[in-house]
Amino acid sequence: MKRFHVHVSVDDIDASVRFYSSIFGTPPAVLKPDYAKWMLDDPRINFAISSRGVKSGVDHLGIQVDSESELTALREELAEARIARLDQASAECCYARSDKYWTTDPQGIAWETFHTLDTIPVYGKTERTDQSPCCAPAPAADSQSAKSAACCA
Repeated sequence: MKRFHVHVSVDDIDASVRFYSSIFGTPPAVLKPDYAKWMLDDPRINFAISSRGVKSGVDHLGIQVDSESELTALREELAEARIARLDQASAECCYARSDKYWTTDPQGIAWETFHTLDTIPVYGKTERTDQSPCCAPAPAADSQSAKSAACCA
């Protein structure tokens, strides 16, 4: 089963946790000093915020899947449509280890499709140093291409 994913970069993590906890009617399932995540069933969404973004606002969108077979099926759909993607096996980011791939829509918005394998005690292996979304590939000169280096792999 798929779950919609939204990651928002925020300036004030504490104020944002209070705000979104009120909006969703529940505290975050994961809370760190620089990150929070709500795993909601109504609506079915993985909503995350962090204070690690280059600028405030929507960092990236995505689809979380429950199995490797679902991830493979979605990856094959992109391949059949000839849409570029960047695969990341066992990527460590956002306090999780996941198999994932990234693509960029025609507007330049990063999309992450992933299957979470485990939690980890740190945000990720490396810190982002470019303008890319949280752990996404760096923006490509051509928004149709997602072949640049990743921040957290």
